[in-house]
Amino acid sequence: MEVYLIRHTSVDVPKGTCYGFTDVPLRDTFEAEATITKQNLEGIVFDCTFSSPLSRATRLAAFCGFPDAIRDDRLKEMNMGNWEMLRFDKISDERLQQWYNDFLNEPTTGGESFKDLYQRVADFLDELRTKNYQRIAIFAHGGVLICAQAYAGIVALEDGFDNLTPYGGVIKIEI
Repeated sequence: MEVYLIRHTSVDVPKGTCYGFTDVPLRDTFEAEATITKQNLEGIVFDCTFSSPLSRATRLAAFCGFPDAIRDDRLKEMNMGNWEMLRFDKISDERLQQWYNDFLNEPTTGGESFKDLYQRVADFLDELRTKNYQRIAIFAHGGVLICAQAYAGIVALEDGFDNLTPYGGVIKIEI
């Protein structure tokens, strides 16, 4: 099955802000960025489209012609827990350094680890593989796209951030 992974456009939050589950606004460049994404998808016919329920993904899906993309909570970005919407340099939690040392396994305080995110995405993709689709689109987030690429064997999970898809970017994997 061909899976097109589409990352939302750039967000309007200060650089260094920790966000994941928070429904943050998009930059005022949304339309220009989304137009490029839409052009990159032109001519591709999808059997089904899916989206994170967060507005930064659903808004892009709708702009690209898929307002009815199926929303699935497993496609949300990593839950940053108590650190949501704090600048990383302002987080006073003593667990922050533990998370920096082992973000794959250490959950954020009140949130999840990167492996927790991977498991959510893998569960979604495992279920998807039971369906009779040839080509699908997923509108989601950087972390979700890394996990999907790791699931497909394209990148190692621990090296995922070296392969972060740019805002509005489209990549194709096979599962």
